[in-house]
Amino acid sequence: MDLAERFWQATTEEMAKGYIYEEKSSSFICLICGKSSEKGVIYKRGDLLIEAEKEIKFHINEEHESVFNYLINMDKKYTNITDSQKKILKYFYEGLKDKDIIEREGEGSTSTIRNYRFKLREREKQAKVFISIMSVIENNESKEDKLIEIHRTAKMVDDRFVITEAERDKIIKNYFKNGKLTGLPSSEKKKVVILQYILKSFQVGKEYNEKEVNEILKLYYKDFASLRRYLIEYGFMERDTDCSNYKVKL
Repeated sequence: MDLAERFWQATTEEMAKGYIYEEKSSSFICLICGKSSEKGVIYKRGDLLIEAEKEIKFHINEEHESVFNYLINMDKKYTNITDSQKKILKYFYEGLKDKDIIEREGEGSTSTIRNYRFKLREREKQAKVFISIMSVIENNESKEDKLIEIHRTAKMVDDRFVITEAERDKIIKNYFKNGKLTGLPSSEKKKVVILQYILKSFQVGKEYNEKEVNEILKLYYKDFASLRRYLIEYGFMERDTDCSNYKVKL
């Protein structure tokens, strides 16, 4: 399971914490970047010796500032939060009282802020009901109907990502022979599946120079330059402005 799948399949409680516990690897895994800490291992933080779950919490606060900061700044296509709502939510996160928010804004009234709180609470209830409905539906879905997960950094979410798990498996079977890519299709959907599959050869959180990226892509296809370009264009990888370093985006 890749990081995007872990993120979208996490419960709301796990998303709020920013990490999950994976039984298979006996590890706590950061949902933001994929870093893991193994249960039973003692980690050193300065003068402190801490267990795995505390280590992943330290990591999230140090590397990502906070779970709230990451979630609130996700693309609007995922949060559906307006800029004004985002600003108010940040005030709530900081623990500001209604009168303090009015002072910070320099306008408005306590009734306006309370109305915001009310509407957001109602939206939370609606979201919980909708999640429950989708969960019931998902339990009845087969591979022929279930859609693949979309990586969080996709530059444009459109019908090119409307791919079922069954379609994905068929595309991989048709385009990969003995681990090698037989050709680059013109179909956008097929390219998405191929790029997703190849991306698994790159380690999340690690930086690669262009030569290292090319060497990995050569293992799949002779036209590695096209693969590299598509990984960037589709938002699977990012690179520095001088093209010196590349890393996975999920």
